Amino acid sequence: MKTTVILMVAGVLVATLSLSGQHRPAARRRAAAARPPAFEVIEATIPQMRDAMAAGRLTSRELVTRYLTRIGLYENRVHAALIVNPRALEDAAQLDRERAQGKLRGPLHGIPIALKDNIHTTNLPTTGGALAFAGYTPPYEATLTKNLRDAGAIIIAKTGLTELANWVAGDPDPMPGNYNAVGGFGFNPYDPRRDPREATFDGRPVLQTGGSSSGIGTAANLWAANVGTDTGGSVISPSNANMLVGIRPTIGRISRYGMIPITADHDTAGPMTRTVTDAAILLGALESPAPDPHDPATATCVPPPGRDYTKFLNAGGLKGARIGIPRAYYYDRITLTGDRPGTPDGINPTTGITAGRGGLNAEQANVMADAIAVLKQQGAIVVDPADVPSLAAKDPKDNFAAWDFCAGADQAKGKDDHCSVNFKYGMKRDFNVWLKTLGPSAPVKTLTELREWNLAHVKAGAIKFGQSRLDISDEMDLERDRARNDADMKKDSLMSRADGIDGVLKGPASQSSGSRLDAILTPGGGGAGLAARAGYPIIVVPFGLIPNAPRPPLPAGFNAKPAPFGVGFTGAQCSEPKLIEIAYAFEQATRKRVAPPL
Repeated sequence: MKTTVILMVAGVLVATLSLSGQHRPAARRRAAAARPPAFEVIEATIPQMRDAMAAGRLTSRELVTRYLTRIGLYENRVHAALIVNPRALEDAAQLDRERAQGKLRGPLHGIPIALKDNIHTTNLPTTGGALAFAGYTPPYEATLTKNLRDAGAIIIAKTGLTELANWVAGDPDPMPGNYNAVGGFGFNPYDPRRDPREATFDGRPVLQTGGSSSGIGTAANLWAANVGTDTGGSVISPSNANMLVGIRPTIGRISRYGMIPITADHDTAGPMTRTVTDAAILLGALESPAPDPHDPATATCVPPPGRDYTKFLNAGGLKGARIGIPRAYYYDRITLTGDRPGTPDGINPTTGITAGRGGLNAEQANVMADAIAVLKQQGAIVVDPADVPSLAAKDPKDNFAAWDFCAGADQAKGKDDHCSVNFKYGMKRDFNVWLKTLGPSAPVKTLTELREWNLAHVKAGAIKFGQSRLDISDEMDLERDRARNDADMKKDSLMSRADGIDGVLKGPASQSSGSRLDAILTPGGGGAGLAARAGYPIIVVPFGLIPNAPRPPLPAGFNAKPAPFGVGFTGAQCSEPKLIEIAYAFEQATRKRVAPPL
């Protein structure tokens, strides 16, 4: 598959070069030589691209050519794309003609954007990384894809992802992040090498990519930005791991119509960019001007006038902002009733946060101490501690960290009393509904058929890590298990909202600051899970680097490069404007993102 991607890019570039200087008349060559230096795409922002095109210093076709060149140079190292749009240059030329005629479609006119390959496009395949869907083009576009085209974006590529947004294989053999049967492994551009440890020497990356939405290509400057999807953290975690800005918006802020689902109760799309400004622009382009009749949740939040989030880019936005520090679990390890002394820590490879009972290691704690100092220097009202009630609770029955979603063979029916069934129930319900929308073109008609197809094609490369998550989903009975799902959803909501984000924003700690909190500050991608279960917005911003020190350790002599580690701001439902203001002010005060050393 990677060879196909590279050859496709090479073919497009050959077509471009055939029109280059050696075939131009002498006068045109002299005019080209007199032009200003070529636009530099590395770390270029969307406003810089727009300004250069408006001034006539850059065309969209030239911009796409530069990105295709970088894809050709680096795709074989990072495996960011499953497919590159072979018509990207033609699309760019059309947008250039429209610009010359005085027509601008919107804020992304001529800007190359990549989509996670579980978002429908009718000019490119949409596979979810599943072998059963390899080469499959759906019969309709996602609402967000149409919104991007209406805003003038060029869909330059479909990105790699963990297969079916990481709902194929959990325990006993969890699928590694950013692996799928169509394209293999993706690699973090901050250290694009394979894991050399014997137990994990199967081709996986030594530095985690952070989740199923990649972010690799945006971090590596292969395109301007990308769109990810998030059910339990797959916008926030990969943004953190690739030193990007990521926004997981309120459920319904962006239509989910035309996305391969896990569960509609938690699925959303979101922007992944190199700056907060770019994220604000992309969020406005993704949001529909009116509720989408295909997705009732889109009536939840009212868009700002003109869907323009850039008006909230206030460099002084931290002054007077009320930000809580949720020490329990996120910063400090917690002990629950019944915990055994001396229980070894476990590290979540996606977030880098100590799993099970939380806490930070020394390097992570130092990064967060620096971040808190920045907030204070910029005039924020820091409330410390401001614990999330459901993460400070001592009784495991009331603690969010002890109430995860069922996600592996060890949590099949009959063994799932201590986890929420919503993800596995929702996958059975919503995946089958989605398959029906594909009509007769669907490669399989039900989740059961997909599982059977995978078993029949193991030798062809399907389900290298098994399909335990598909199995525990398919065994759900949508009628008989509905009451259990409803009960678990009620508990999810209580822990993540009333006793979760709303509980800390409105709770006793917030009153000490004179008013409710605007946001809480969480380390790395660690706040992703709580926000995802609540359906509330969270923004992660690049900030630091920490050692990549997995367990078991890397072999002596293997000099692992440091891992990005950002900060997250979580707020109330529909609070994206305030979070963007806070995140932008923090970014402008720190400016810690650095390009990967490719």
